[in-house]
Amino acid sequence: MKKNIALVQFAVTVGDVAANYTRVEQLLTEAVASHPDIIVLPETWNTGFAPTPALKDMADPDGERTRHFLSDFAKKHAVNIVGGSVATVKKGYVYNTTYVLDRQGSVISEYDKIHGFSPAKEEKFFTGGNHIHHFMLDDIPCSSCICYDIRFPELVRTAALQGVDLFFVPAQWPTIRLRHWEILNIARAVENQMFLCAVNGCGKLGKVTCAGNSLLLDPWGEEILHLDGTEQVRTASIDLSVLKDIRQRINVFHDRKPGLYRSDY
Repeated sequence: MKKNIALVQFAVTVGDVAANYTRVEQLLTEAVASHPDIIVLPETWNTGFAPTPALKDMADPDGERTRHFLSDFAKKHAVNIVGGSVATVKKGYVYNTTYVLDRQGSVISEYDKIHGFSPAKEEKFFTGGNHIHHFMLDDIPCSSCICYDIRFPELVRTAALQGVDLFFVPAQWPTIRLRHWEILNIARAVENQMFLCAVNGCGKLGKVTCAGNSLLLDPWGEEILHLDGTEQVRTASIDLSVLKDIRQRINVFHDRKPGLYRSDY
C-alpha cells in the first residue's frame, strides 16, 4: 500500500495568530495540489513556540478555531491532516495540542505534548499531557508526539508496542541542535521499524533559528525526503508493503526481553 505524504515546513510568526492562520491556509492549498493522502504541519503554528505569560491570551480556546479550520479544509479536499500542534486553552490551562483529522473532516484523535522543554521553561507555561494516542488514517495505524517528546524513547516504544506503522513528529527544533534532530528521528524509526514523518519549523523564533530539515524516513532509517532550512512544501510516497519483510528480517519485537527492563529508575 502506497500513500503520499505532504510535509509543510514554514516560518511561523511569533504572536501574530491571524497571519499564521492565513499562511497555513495558503500552504495547505499549495500542498493539496500534489494530491497527498496526508498533510502534516509543524509545532505551535498558531502562536509560534512562545513560552511566555502572553501565551494564554494568544492560545486557541478549546482548540475550537483550529478544529473548525482544519476540519473544513480536510472535508473540502478529502485529505487527512496531522495538524502539527497549536497552543490551546482547556479548562484554564494552556496545552500544546495536536489535532488529527480524517478525509471527512472529523477530529479522530487529540494529543497534548507530554514533556516540557525545561531549558526554555516550557513546563511553566504549558501543562503537560498525560496520554499517548493512536489513530487510523486510511487503515494505517499511526501515532505521534511533539518535538522534545522524541528524546524520550520510552514514549515512542510504548506507542509502537501497540502497533504503529507510521509515526509523526511536529516540531520547532533549533538549528543549534540540528544533528540531534536528525539522529533522534532516525533512531526512533529504526528501533521501532516504522515510517516516520518529522515536520519542523524554520526561520526565527525570537533569538532562536529553527532548523527546518523536515524528514520522511523509512523503517531502515533511510531518507525518503530531507528538506533544507527554508520554507518548503514537499510531497513523497511511502510503500507500507515493505514493513512485513523488514520486521521478519530483524524481529526486534519478538526478541525483546521486557521482564529484564526496569521501568522504575
